[in-house]
Amino acid sequence: MFLADVAQLLSDLIEPEARALGFDLVRVKMFGGAGDLTLQVMAERPDTRQLNIDDCAELSRRISDVMDALEEAGRDPIKEAYRLEVSSPGIDRPLTRLADFDVWKGHEARIHLVEPIDGRKQLTGDLVGVDGDKITIDVKKHKAMTIGFDQVADAKLLFTDRLLAATAPLSTAGADEFEDDNNEPAADMAEPDTQEQD
Repeated sequence: MFLADVAQLLSDLIEPEARALGFDLVRVKMFGGAGDLTLQVMAERPDTRQLNIDDCAELSRRISDVMDALEEAGRDPIKEAYRLEVSSPGIDRPLTRLADFDVWKGHEARIHLVEPIDGRKQLTGDLVGVDGDKITIDVKKHKAMTIGFDQVADAKLLFTDRLLAATAPLSTAGADEFEDDNNEPAADMAEPDTQEQD
């Protein structure tokens, strides 16, 4: 199974746990290879668009409990050891949901396309908004372009003064992260959150 397929399966498992805590799930992503596999989970509180370190720790514990139960039942979706990283999306956040492109209109973003459009595989410019399942972006030194949400391979906001002002008081240090080794809270909560699973 490809990492993207595993990530979708994990999203379906993790989203109810995030919602139970009042969080919105932003992204679930698997990356790395054998011996260095990471499960990255980004979530946010709808009112603040971030998580604090205690929120990250609580979500990490819930995810660990779910994964442990699946492993005990012989249904572990990740067969090899991995690190669990739980964080808020930070200021220059990924745009993973169609609504994100509307919420963050007026801000600069970079969109990587599934296939080139007008000879461009990457679009950088100000988000104009969403109409149905279509996204419009005013591409720098080009023109406004409208693409389908299904044409987006990856997208994120770019760090600008305008974005910084709009997201205050978010930390300029980026996403809060919590790393939890062996299903126990990390001793130093200021360190990033990663948890090793077998």
